[in-house]
Amino acid sequence: MTVVELHGVTKTYGTGPAALTVLHDLDLGVEAGDYMAVVGPSGSGKSTLLHVMGALDRPSTGRVRFAGDDVTAMSDAALSRVRAVHLGFVFQQFFLLDGRSALENVADGLLYQGVRRPERLRRAREALDRVGLGARAGHTPTELSGGECQRVAVARALVHGPRVLLADEPTGNLDQASGAAVLDLFDTLHEEGATIVVVTHDEHIAGRLPRVVSMRDGRVEHDTCPVPPSSAGVTS
Repeated sequence: MTVVELHGVTKTYGTGPAALTVLHDLDLGVEAGDYMAVVGPSGSGKSTLLHVMGALDRPSTGRVRFAGDDVTAMSDAALSRVRAVHLGFVFQQFFLLDGRSALENVADGLLYQGVRRPERLRRAREALDRVGLGARAGHTPTELSGGECQRVAVARALVHGPRVLLADEPTGNLDQASGAAVLDLFDTLHEEGATIVVVTHDEHIAGRLPRVVSMRDGRVEHDTCPVPPSSAGVTS
């Protein structure tokens, strides 16, 4: 099943002579169970692609479909619901609240689903156990290493059982050992059936993943295992 489909997607910032087109007429599909790296030099459009795929930003032209539904035409409230229920995000910055424990930071990932606090905490404990941090649940981010903070961020992204995990330079702020631990965790999650897209500039990281999409100047230059988006519901 193709879970994310981009059809003729263009993204332009600004208008007139100062307009900057970052993505150019992209067609791309992501299959359930994919483990995909998006690589390319700085300015190639890979982070913008991730934001469009994750309904964090709307395309200027074209269509984005998630599990068959056209999210391009959805209201902001509907897009927020898609992100909260179906998508998990991990960024280079951890975005953890310093005054809250790891458990509370992870539980906050369920706030927008209306889950009651006892159930939020139960699921958060399970998510922390899943990333190997159950024993550190009561520690705040200032008491954790960078690698541990990123694993907390991964647990927060997983706590609601997303269909797709999107990671933007998830090892960018980590030392080599901590970064390797996060990638090992991603490997395990993929083996368990997770669909994962990782944006990275690191060719070594990309070499670990079974599918690599290379970008340059806002276009897909090469895809090692292309998944064409379906034409269902798409009109010219």
